Amino acid sequence: MALQPFFNSNSNKREDSYPRPGASPNAAAASGQVPAAAAATPQPAAPVVTSKEGESKLTVGPNIKLKGVEITDCDTLVVEGSVEATMDSRVIQISERGAFKGSAEIDVAEIRGLFEGNLTVRQKLVIYATGKVTGKVRYGKVVIEEGGQLSGEIEAGISGAPSTARPAAAGARPLQQVQ
Repeated sequence: MALQPFFNSNSNKREDSYPRPGASPNAAAASGQVPAAAAATPQPAAPVVTSKEGESKLTVGPNIKLKGVEITDCDTLVVEGSVEATMDSRVIQISERGAFKGSAEIDVAEIRGLFEGNLTVRQKLVIYATGKVTGKVRYGKVVIEEGGQLSGEIEAGISGAPSTARPAAAGARPLQQVQ
């Protein structure tokens, strides 16, 4: 059986050149959609959007750089590569090799890599031993594993939406510089 070239100049249909989501690479190669060598060669991870029970998830894979974007309507952002963006989300997870630079307003943050910029965590900020967070940081609750780093302008004890103004309590401390 002769293999078709990867870029088929006789076909204008992209779907004929690539396997359908959920199809195994070997099945695609056997059907003649892609050459066997291309099906067996692992491709670098790219940003992937998946939906699970009505929730949206964006994964920025290793060696991927996403720069100059605004991320909205995303329930969970998983950063394994590099992201420079502004975002409003429910959850951010930064892997050990992941880095986020910019501004984020979220409910829950799990930081194993690097976050640099403005971070508002409405509920819980978790910084693992390999994590480093720098910049202007506001959070409801914080957990820092031994070895984790938090530095910059820090404000603790926020709750609810960040735009909710609360009167200053008697004896409240101003923002702290932590290093």
